[in-house]
Amino acid sequence: MVGFIQELQRRTPLGWLQLNHQKSRLLVAISGIAFADVLIFMQLGFQNALYDSNTRFHRSVNADIILISPQSKNLQNMSTFSRRRLLQAADVPGVKSAQAMYTGLVTWKNPQTKRKTSVQAIAFSPEQSALNIPEIDHQLDIIKLPDQFLFDRGARGDYDQVFAQMDAGKTVSTEIEKRTINISGLFKLGASFGADGTLVSSDENFLRIFPRRSVGSVSLGLINVKPGYDIEQVAAALKTHLGNNQDVKVITHAEYVKMEEDYWKKESPIGFIFSIGVSMGFIVGVIIVYQVLSTDVNSHLKEYATFKAMGYNNTYLLGVIFEEAIILAALGFIPGFIIPLGLYNLARNATNLPIYMTLGRALFVFILTFIMCTISGTIATGKLQSADPADMF
Repeated sequence: MVGFIQELQRRTPLGWLQLNHQKSRLLVAISGIAFADVLIFMQLGFQNALYDSNTRFHRSVNADIILISPQSKNLQNMSTFSRRRLLQAADVPGVKSAQAMYTGLVTWKNPQTKRKTSVQAIAFSPEQSALNIPEIDHQLDIIKLPDQFLFDRGARGDYDQVFAQMDAGKTVSTEIEKRTINISGLFKLGASFGADGTLVSSDENFLRIFPRRSVGSVSLGLINVKPGYDIEQVAAALKTHLGNNQDVKVITHAEYVKMEEDYWKKESPIGFIFSIGVSMGFIVGVIIVYQVLSTDVNSHLKEYATFKAMGYNNTYLLGVIFEEAIILAALGFIPGFIIPLGLYNLARNATNLPIYMTLGRALFVFILTFIMCTISGTIATGKLQSADPADMF
């Protein structure tokens, strides 16, 4: 008898048979799990786009060590410090170069639609490369000329005609703060949550559109280290050398990228909202699967009691419920993975944000789906464990 029961346990997919018995309930369960997965995928996609888009500029900065003001929060909220600190930094052993960079959020008139929008203005001396973007390095001679700017081909908005004219070798003119500027070249960086696009020019052209800014007040100090010197050791030496000055902070390039990411993670409300969205998607999935499994347990309670009377223990019956949970997780994940692929593409085209599916994210949501269904199965088995065959008949 025991051998027969073990054979029955091994060969009969009872969980699948129960789910497949009522196909409408199965489809509702799969749809619910898929909805929860889509919600989680979208929140994670936008969250990753938030961090990635707002750190693209930081990752492209051509510097080993960065000097910033301690009051600076992120790229759109930069304070300035004295340019004299760069001269002092150049005296530290191991420092190869110290370059000033100016940043500012500016409102400009879209050359195509004539609508005003915010773009990030970046400026530096064109005598030396400041960004690891080859398209900009090849056009440094252009921004040496008065009122000449390079514009971001990945900007968010209607610029098709502008890009077409630029590709044809023409110059496009527009206005910033009632001053006419010329767009004489293009590069690719991309929009972010903080700005719709980026303008790049020389420090002299930057000061023309920010007349209240002084050449002696810089946003970033770009420090490059000589070959053979350790970046961490040079950074420590800079901190010691500039330690008495309260207007400057020394960080490595990696710390600069992390500073921006931490701002959007911890201080920006939008980062918190995306985190809450992921949690809500998980909770919704748990509730949906619990409702399905709980309904299944209640509708088959007498059958489960019969199994108990026949000698099946709680472990076997609980295994049936967890089998159902695993099947639901696997079936629900399939549409829950496919649908976001199309939504990612739609969102990417509409916002110019870097929203892509990654293998790591797919595996994470897949594991999360199994955990979600396992938790639901654990809760749903509570009544089954306390069921007494004598009470059922």
